[in-house]
Amino acid sequence: MASILDLISGQVNAVAGNVNIPANIKDQVLGGLSNSVLGSLTQTVAKPGGVDLIQQLVTGKADAATSPITALATQLFSGNVLKKLNLGQAGNSLLALVPMVMGRLGNIIKDQDGDGDIDFNDLIVALKGSGSGSGILGAAKGILGSLLGGK
Repeated sequence: MASILDLISGQVNAVAGNVNIPANIKDQVLGGLSNSVLGSLTQTVAKPGGVDLIQQLVTGKADAATSPITALATQLFSGNVLKKLNLGQAGNSLLALVPMVMGRLGNIIKDQDGDGDIDFNDLIVALKGSGSGSGILGAAKGILGSLLGGK
């Protein structure tokens, strides 16, 4: 299984394919968007009721545009990426990518345990990944480790 960050990045690239992003910052924007989505999922899963929120989002029971997970990803993307790139009004159009990516999360988290639906067990498998360092929790450890200098 590919890492969840690779899967998110694939969705980001698919959504951003038709968006005009200046070449000199494209990698920063797309990487920042992927990390913002991952950060939102990681923070949400750690909260009480977070797994339920993610489950509702990926099964289509919650609208991606109004989901608190999307709102958090938008906040992270705006504050951690767009503000630092100082894009001004041009950055506002890039914020529209966040709900589009979040709406595609159902393509990322699939029926992992073969019971025919996306449920708590599937989320746990996707969050943990199939090996050490994979999945959302593994990616979060990697991100935190790099931020903290590998400690």
